[in-house]
Amino acid sequence: MDAPVYERFDTNEGFQAAVDRLLEQPGRELRVFDPDGAALKLNDPARIERLERFLLTSRTRRIYLVVHGTDHLTRQCPRLMTLLRRFSHAMQINRTHEEIREVQDAFLLLDAVHYVRRPVAQFFRGAIGLGDENESQALRGRFGEIWAASYPAVSSTTAGL
Repeated sequence: MDAPVYERFDTNEGFQAAVDRLLEQPGRELRVFDPDGAALKLNDPARIERLERFLLTSRTRRIYLVVHGTDHLTRQCPRLMTLLRRFSHAMQINRTHEEIREVQDAFLLLDAVHYVRRPVAQFFRGAIGLGDENESQALRGRFGEIWAASYPAVSSTTAGL
């Protein structure tokens, strides 16, 4: 196996490039934790196309997204809501319970192998790790804890869009 790749970024452009690079990697489950999803550009046609391609590659592919607040997704991301309707069997969007809403980091994790992480979500400073199973396993455990402290919050049939 190739040596793990670890690269830092400190701008929005660097973050967006890291997310796109992550989405190009092979993998089956994409786990995402972000305060509101705004930084992820989930209404951008190119980003939605990448997510759609990820899901179309295999019927076993899944996307799990956890946010503190759903307003941005439901009001500002109609393309994501359309994707959720088309792939409701493969996507789930949860909202955190009140007691963990102070959690400030954000990350995307592909399987337990690749990740993009921002230690403080309000800043674009962070890193991408490809093939870094040690850090990825730690993030998978962290995501599991966040997922357990969340509940399904955005339905593919949400009214009022």
